[in-house]
Amino acid sequence: MSERSTSRASSESPKNELAHPRVEALTLRVPDYGQFCPVSRGAEIFAERWTPLILRELLNGSHRFSELQIGLPRISRNLLTQRLTSLLSAGVIERRPAESGHGFSYHLTSAGQELRPVVEALGAWGYRWGGADLPTRELDPVLLMWFIRRRVQVEALPRAQTVVRFDIRRPRRSFWLRMEPPAIDLCFTDEGFEVELAVDADLAALTAVWLGRVRLADAIAAGSIRFDGDENARPRFGRWFGLSPFANGGAERVLTRAGAR
Repeated sequence: MSERSTSRASSESPKNELAHPRVEALTLRVPDYGQFCPVSRGAEIFAERWTPLILRELLNGSHRFSELQIGLPRISRNLLTQRLTSLLSAGVIERRPAESGHGFSYHLTSAGQELRPVVEALGAWGYRWGGADLPTRELDPVLLMWFIRRRVQVEALPRAQTVVRFDIRRPRRSFWLRMEPPAIDLCFTDEGFEVELAVDADLAALTAVWLGRVRLADAIAAGSIRFDGDENARPRFGRWFGLSPFANGGAERVLTRAGAR
């Protein structure tokens, strides 16, 4: 679950980021179970709604408030601020001035890093037991492209810049991956770069392929995914297009490491 790239979608941070983490953290009270059990104490910090997904994003290299919002499109700014405050108070994350000199960035402490196997095991369990169906309400082209960008296999890319446009059919929307190792940029508007390969895809099909539920070759054969562009770029797509870390036995490997299998 490692982040390997940078994104231009993260240059700005909202105005309502935590004004002063120490002051606000001290004023926020987190509900508790009223038990001394370590499981209950851990759950009070980890199991609050949205917190596991915030940790997922932080573990994958999202550090700016705006980056967290891309990976968590359905959380309000106020609630995201509250959850970050809770994690600051618990010592799971820390806040630092951003390298750009504008705003702040959020980073896991050693305590937060220790939650990596917990988050990975939760994802593996969900992949195995949470169902393979893809209801329409869960499909999100921005989130899918954010995940696709995150899993690009940089070592399989040519050294020169490669630009791939993804045209999602419904809802109709286009995205551009500008890849020049080690940088991988996800662009939401056309910046005028020459496109080497265009990928025309049904949203549900592309999501299922990324999750490893459907083979890329089968989606192409069904017409759910089509390519247009450089003939040499088409076979390379399957090499650099990384699937979910839980696909192709990934979930089983995580559960085995956790001693669950």
